[in-house]
Amino acid sequence: MNNITALNSVNSEYIKNAALGSATLDTKDKSFGTFLQSAVDMINETNRLQLDYKKEELNVALGYSDNTHDLSIAQEKATTAIQYTVAVRDKFLEAYKEIMNIQI
Repeated sequence: MNNITALNSVNSEYIKNAALGSATLDTKDKSFGTFLQSAVDMINETNRLQLDYKKEELNVALGYSDNTHDLSIAQEKATTAIQYTVAVRDKFLEAYKEIMNIQI
């Protein structure tokens, strides 16, 4: 597994603006509904990225585009999004199993 601690020092106005402009970013509201809505938004974003990749793949296959660079970028975005979504799903299921094992 890669060490991502070097990313802590990344300072980008674009990232800050994207985080501040996000409708799902609300650190004050820690309800389950907010968490669930952000998970649904993440799934929708993953789906959109996969559809973009398929569209770009189809354009290259049909000869409408010869730019394989855009295809590679779309593929990497879709792959990263699905890996992140699966990791979040796995953590959610792990937490659910742990909650179900709590003795009352």
